[in-house]
Amino acid sequence: MVDKTIKSLSYVGSFFLIVLVFLVVYDATLRYLFSGGSIALQELEWHLFDVIFLFGIAYTLKEKSHVRVDIFYASYTQKTKALVEIITSLFFIIPFSFLLIYVSIDFVLLSFVQNEISSNPGGLHYRFILKAMMPLAFIFVILQALSDVKESFMEYKKL
Repeated sequence: MVDKTIKSLSYVGSFFLIVLVFLVVYDATLRYLFSGGSIALQELEWHLFDVIFLFGIAYTLKEKSHVRVDIFYASYTQKTKALVEIITSLFFIIPFSFLLIYVSIDFVLLSFVQNEISSNPGGLHYRFILKAMMPLAFIFVILQALSDVKESFMEYKKL
């Protein structure tokens, strides 16, 4: 279930990436050929990039494409790799994600209460929506890490 949800998030991120490419091309064309532009459009590009990046974290974890020291990891046995996955998920990824969620909740609530908008004239409103993506993204990271722990534990028991 978690893997399917994370896979669906990757499709959302892919869609946003396509939209982002078109927005950047449009914005650059407007700016350099017609000496125009929009602050709101530029901010939307930044916000889309943020969402792509945040949702991509859990997907990268799912695909085991995250950063690790492969020079050591590559020489480990399957059993040791499973143990490393369990330890890193339980003692690093999950606690760090909980910390980020804990810290970001106040960040989002303050933005919501203040009805935060862009400080730039013509910028975007409802900044709390974007800020709410941070705790949401790390909830997905925790769910994926727990799924990985379960998978690694089953593999460890099997070996």
